[in-house]
Amino acid sequence: MVSNDSMNDYIEKAVKRYSSLFTLPSHSKLLALLFAVCLLNGVVIVTALHPLSQSNMSLGLVLGITLFVLIMATDFIIHFTSFQDDLIFNLRRCSALSMYSATFWLLFILLGTLTNALVAGFWLKLFLLGFCVVLALRLLVLCAVSFAGIGKVSFYAVLLPVLCTVPVFFTASLVGEKVLEASTVLFFSLSLVVMMSALSLFLYLINRVGVRILSVGSFSVLKAFLASWTEDLNEPFERFFERFGLERDIKVSTLAFRANERIKALIVVPAFHPGPFKNVGSSNLPHTIQTLLENRLPLCVVAVPHGLSGHDLDLASQAQNQRVLKGVEKMTDFSDFGSVASPFVRVKRNGASVSCQIFTNCAFVTLTLAPETMEDLPPDLDSFIVSEGQRHGLSTAICVDAHNSIQGPFNVNAAIDPLKEAVAMCLEKVTNHESEGFEVGAAKVVPKEFGLPEGMGPGGIVVSVIRTSSQTTAYVTIDGNNMISGLREKILSALSEVGVDHGEVFTTDSHAVNAVVLNARGYHPIGEAMDQETLIKHIKEAASNALAGLEPAEASWRTENVSGVRVIGEKQIEDMCLLADKALQRAKKLAISIFPLAGVVLTALLLLL
Repeated sequence: MVSNDSMNDYIEKAVKRYSSLFTLPSHSKLLALLFAVCLLNGVVIVTALHPLSQSNMSLGLVLGITLFVLIMATDFIIHFTSFQDDLIFNLRRCSALSMYSATFWLLFILLGTLTNALVAGFWLKLFLLGFCVVLALRLLVLCAVSFAGIGKVSFYAVLLPVLCTVPVFFTASLVGEKVLEASTVLFFSLSLVVMMSALSLFLYLINRVGVRILSVGSFSVLKAFLASWTEDLNEPFERFFERFGLERDIKVSTLAFRANERIKALIVVPAFHPGPFKNVGSSNLPHTIQTLLENRLPLCVVAVPHGLSGHDLDLASQAQNQRVLKGVEKMTDFSDFGSVASPFVRVKRNGASVSCQIFTNCAFVTLTLAPETMEDLPPDLDSFIVSEGQRHGLSTAICVDAHNSIQGPFNVNAAIDPLKEAVAMCLEKVTNHESEGFEVGAAKVVPKEFGLPEGMGPGGIVVSVIRTSSQTTAYVTIDGNNMISGLREKILSALSEVGVDHGEVFTTDSHAVNAVVLNARGYHPIGEAMDQETLIKHIKEAASNALAGLEPAEASWRTENVSGVRVIGEKQIEDMCLLADKALQRAKKLAISIFPLAGVVLTALLLLL
């Protein structure tokens, strides 16, 4: 078993790869660039064939337009013969690859034109060398991103350079240039062998990284990631997770508040992890649970804060999400409501802050390290808290990882002992207080200003308010992945302005916001990319609405295990993240060793033949 520190290190390395991804220009801009490059290719080729004159300039423009038309035709052929089974390689990406192919080829043609004055016919060899390089480039890209079979990939790769070569050779014949001499054919054949050999070795050695770590090729994993990243398709990645996953029991705890014979508010604390990213696995499951229960219980406000779990408990697929949802749906029947609650108690110990409030015989415990960084807390800590609560005569404890402060690295091992000490002191303190009747209010706000790119999931902001005779407590749940350090304290201070005495701020740890933006983390924590004053205004609005709806209430709780849920698993997450990191390292090393060596061999062929 790897520690949480090691796990987070692996994940951090993989997440940083998000920032290596790039976005393409619009399709219209790509076509405009492609047209310009094709015209340049045509003019430069004709310039190499014959001294520039007005008629040759016209011939060059005609050649350029012909190349553009042929490339466009190639893109449409590829798109309309592959879109059924190719998840990523759409028409825009076809055009992008064609534009880059034409640009690379232009570099070789320019070099050939410049040297043609010194060595007659040199332009043709460099043109054919460009053919080989463009073919290798297209094969590399298509092998990395296309879900088409090897036969289609080979056809798509070779189609463009072959079609573009035909009008160039035809133009050369018009001006009397010989293009199929024996030495030229030999040079082209040997160059093709060298480039294809170099590319095959490069692809094979990168794929071996994945085979060694996960028994699947590296490019299979890359394609699955790109399908999710670019097209919001989760199935390719989830097939891997289902294949490599492990079965676990998932604990789900629910705290229900009833007023006037209806369930007014629910706090659901699931012990799975909402990951790994975007729409894959359980990334958006907190919001899905919220929606399910809101639909099942009209007028009920549902909050789904983060339980104590790490990435090893990411669910493998949407099918596994459904297993958990069915389990949650069965937990909406409550009995044994109690009408008393303890005061809210907070204890701080060596940077750890633990809060607790008892409803009948269930302790609602929240943990944070704010304003210091906190990340996922382990399930073992949940077991300790439940045992500690039972030692004080309680039936159970529902534990929330507030997940509400991030500003740097997190050492989970250093956090455990202070948290345990604070838990023990907090439970000791709260169980010495008398319980009394209480009121409950709850409200939800979904800010229109913020979405996934800013770090807020569709679940928005939920504020649950508990009022006893001596104090008013607010629990704020925000659908996002962690929170920028210091914002929690600002929120709690602002809540005091609307009549709240105590409270805590949670995030759901939703990973629906992950792999949405290109930055070092791959996401924005709450408050990093949004106006904090606007966010606080919305939280105060929800709190005010909750306060206005306070009613005498009763509380009940349920804790169940959903059995046989397939999770990705600690080892599998570690291996997947390790693969991403190692494959990129290997690609960099291979690129600076294999291709320069191939370049030396090609240069020798160019000079000798």
